[in-house]
Amino acid sequence: MTSHKLALILCLLIAFSGIGQEKDFTSNLYSTYEKYKERSLDKRRIKHNDIQPLIAKLSTHPQFELKVVGKSIEGRNLSLISIGTGATDVFLWSQMHGDEPTATQAIFDIFNFLTSGDFKSEKENILKNLKLHFLPMLNPDGAEVYQRRNTLGIDINRDALSLQSPEGRTLKRVRDSLDADFGFNLHDQSTYYNAERTDKPATISYLAPAFNYEKDINEVRANAMKVIVYMNQIIQKYAPGQVGRYNDDFEPRAFGDNIQKWGTSAILIESGGYKNDPEKQEIRKLNYVSILSAIYSIANGNYKNIPISEYDKIPENDRKLFDLKLNNLTYHLLGKNYTLDVGIHQLEIDKVSHSTYYNSSRVVDQGDLSTFYGYETLEGKGYSMVGGKVYPKTLPSIKEVSQLKALDLLKLGFTYVRVENIPKGVNHVTFPINIIGKDYKVPEFKMRVGVIPNFILEQQGQPRYAVINGFLIDLKSGEGNFKNALILR
Repeated sequence: MTSHKLALILCLLIAFSGIGQEKDFTSNLYSTYEKYKERSLDKRRIKHNDIQPLIAKLSTHPQFELKVVGKSIEGRNLSLISIGTGATDVFLWSQMHGDEPTATQAIFDIFNFLTSGDFKSEKENILKNLKLHFLPMLNPDGAEVYQRRNTLGIDINRDALSLQSPEGRTLKRVRDSLDADFGFNLHDQSTYYNAERTDKPATISYLAPAFNYEKDINEVRANAMKVIVYMNQIIQKYAPGQVGRYNDDFEPRAFGDNIQKWGTSAILIESGGYKNDPEKQEIRKLNYVSILSAIYSIANGNYKNIPISEYDKIPENDRKLFDLKLNNLTYHLLGKNYTLDVGIHQLEIDKVSHSTYYNSSRVVDQGDLSTFYGYETLEGKGYSMVGGKVYPKTLPSIKEVSQLKALDLLKLGFTYVRVENIPKGVNHVTFPINIIGKDYKVPEFKMRVGVIPNFILEQQGQPRYAVINGFLIDLKSGEGNFKNALILR
């Protein structure tokens, strides 16, 4: 064995012995999480007004320093919340994209942890060695309408050079004033990312951004890589195989890349998807555990001995997930039968308040999808796709439709019911039959990318499954992960 290999093994043993020593702490963080979860933030679509009482409550704790450091375009306060007396500054900011709230929720869970009477020795260790600075919800105007961009219509994460937005200028000014040693850039990513060449979602993805086109690794970036390797070890315990590594191509306008260049070890955390977790509450918990564990590792310095070679072993992100994937279906076209795989995304459409949503699904790909995966998958060999029929009677209102036995209608091949009077502003129903207006003409059934997936899967000429607005329903058991059907006028 070469001396180089011996040195690498020694580094790994030293590094991961540190992880082992902190295992009890991280395990306890996970097992006691519900005690610290901020219950008032239980949905993704949170707004600036939702967090203001929580920030105000922190002012009653003398160990916290609260400061308004800027305002959004629409005049909402941007608050910096600091705690600790240590010489190492750690800066965490969230939701620079308004529709990426998972880490904002986790930050307020962390505040509850810090104000509790528990974990005294660990918190003492953190706060005597570090000073933590949090800037939650950097883009409150975007959060108000659950959109990525700010009111100016720009992506704040592409404003590090021009600084056209007050939110971007605030982030730059705070980073410079702190000259932080570590920076956590907290985001959400698409739920359709998977860990490369696996069917597992990239529930959490990490990146130590490059600071130049050459992707050089200096001490600042190396420290970010080491902390990421540490966090990956933590997440693997709770979501094995569900960690990805973001592409590190240099983006000269991005804050993460520039913050790395300005001397802060920048760590990007992206919250992706997790099966049966549409509100990302399990992912929020993983954020809480991994961020606090990383902070603890920085306070102890245990991350320093982790070899950066472990960073590249984290699988890269890929984007090959569907909400529903149907394999090997028979599709009849112009007198011939063809075999198709079908990939469906159950897209979210915000309601007017931007506090809740409904789903309007689309076929996003079809053909040979053998290298793709689904959160839900049906092996469809032996099943034929058939367009759904319109129920022969026109009913006076949606209420009358709701009183029908939807499963019985689906078993007869009916996927639409025509209604005489449809209230304005209503776009969906919670039972599995689509509502159509009195003058609506159901288009001829054709499988095409972009269509709303509404059809029956027949086996030997008999309906076996229904796909209603992209949700699969078993017609024998009535089971399915169904959310809503649509109203088509």
